[in-house]
Amino acid sequence: MQRDRTPTGLDRRSILVAGCGAFIGLGGVSAAALGQSAPIGAVDEVRGEASAELQGKHRELKKQSEIFVGDLLATGNNGRLVLKLGPATTIKLGAAARLRIDRYLAETGGEFELVGGHIQFERHGKPAADGITFRSAYGLMAVRGTRFYAGPNRGQFAVLVGEGLLEVTAGGLAVLVHPQQGIDIKAPGQRPSTPRPWQTGRIREMQANFL
Repeated sequence: MQRDRTPTGLDRRSILVAGCGAFIGLGGVSAAALGQSAPIGAVDEVRGEASAELQGKHRELKKQSEIFVGDLLATGNNGRLVLKLGPATTIKLGAAARLRIDRYLAETGGEFELVGGHIQFERHGKPAADGITFRSAYGLMAVRGTRFYAGPNRGQFAVLVGEGLLEVTAGGLAVLVHPQQGIDIKAPGQRPSTPRPWQTGRIREMQANFL
């Protein structure tokens, strides 16, 4: 399915290719010091170097470190990071990845910016009421399913859907990607390729970024 769409015509479920005074168990930094009222989640697993930056304050991440709206999350060249945002949402970052959390409420939904690297998103149970979107320099991705992968692959930006549906909008064109299908975007501002099934080898290439 493909349809032209201008940026001004995007609804709240569209993705542009282009989800705190408690104490944070990390170097004695408090939520109040970070200007937040409550964390939105925590680190479930970390390997190698991983960090977060919020309002100019940098902190190293370890297991059970709390995560806040506004965080810019980053992994090192050999790093891996798994986040649990509420009971339903898991986000994994591969090596040399950067992800900013612009807005997130467990029941309502959220907005994220994939600045670089690879991401895996997975959500179980009831869909977020207002939807969840990820934007990047390549376009906008609107979550309509439970699992997808995105990031560089074979010299371009690629998106692979594992379960559910994902709407990807780039270069004024929106495509709906079904399970086991993927798309490519050669450069920022260009349109996505026609969604098509990926072969097992390429699926494994994408999944290997999170092992």
